[in-house]
Amino acid sequence: MWRLPAADFLRGRRALWWSAGPGGELAALLVNRRFLHRSRYPRGWLGLRPDLPFNAELAIIMGHTEQRIVVKDIRMWPSHLALLPDRRFLLVSSRTSRSTAGDPWKPNAVLFSPSGTPEAEFCVGDDIPALVTDAGGSIWTAYGDEGIYGDHDESAAGLAGWNLQGQPLWAPAGRLPDHPLEGCTAATEGEQVWLVWYSGSSTGGTFLTRITPSTGAVTSYRSPVRAPDGIAVRGNRAVLTRREHNTPFLELTRARLDDATWTVTGRQRLRVSGRLVLRCGQGRNGALWLRAGNTWLRIEV
Repeated sequence: MWRLPAADFLRGRRALWWSAGPGGELAALLVNRRFLHRSRYPRGWLGLRPDLPFNAELAIIMGHTEQRIVVKDIRMWPSHLALLPDRRFLLVSSRTSRSTAGDPWKPNAVLFSPSGTPEAEFCVGDDIPALVTDAGGSIWTAYGDEGIYGDHDESAAGLAGWNLQGQPLWAPAGRLPDHPLEGCTAATEGEQVWLVWYSGSSTGGTFLTRITPSTGAVTSYRSPVRAPDGIAVRGNRAVLTRREHNTPFLELTRARLDDATWTVTGRQRLRVSGRLVLRCGQGRNGALWLRAGNTWLRIEV
């Protein structure tokens, strides 16, 4: 669907964070290599870390059109980029902290205007491996074990929903089949949100949790794939991917929902156009966006 243009690469621009938007658009935040240094871990684009503060350029691709927005003086190390329906966007760090017990949590999310100007900052929990925004502009998060077993209240629940003021608007409240240990990936389908996570109990496994924000309805299913990197859902069909880390190979699984069970209808091992690393997949309305190196693919359910 899109590849980082050679002209950008030759000018030193590197695509770091990316997101599929609720309207079907793709976005990537480009940072010049003069701001970057490489950490020893993790590999791939995630291992490039900017020196603070830094400038960037947000590329938004919709069909055959592309828009560029300059974003100046970024003073955080983002982990996630997320688009909102009104052309605003978020940068979110997966980690937060506080100075001492009882102090407020430090902001780890910055809300930007359509022109790239910061509008607000707030906290959306600690240790966030998966994050997605929905068609109504809410933020949905799935947490990792350090957040779940830390002392941040919403992170401890494993999954959460937030508004754009950083206020919690949804929590699982005992409606999950097990206690989460780690979030995997996320997707949206219309007004519904899918959060994928796994538990650490001996009888647990990986679960697909569907949330309908307008009603608060929550339904969880056992996943046909252990700890997938990406999921997209359309009706009673889904596609899930699981990468072979730091290689151009993945396992693609197609599944169908029969009553309360996702049944595998097909599996294949695919070679894609670049290496696959953490946070390589995001599902939107029946299409799975997949990052392979500096190329973005779209897999239809």
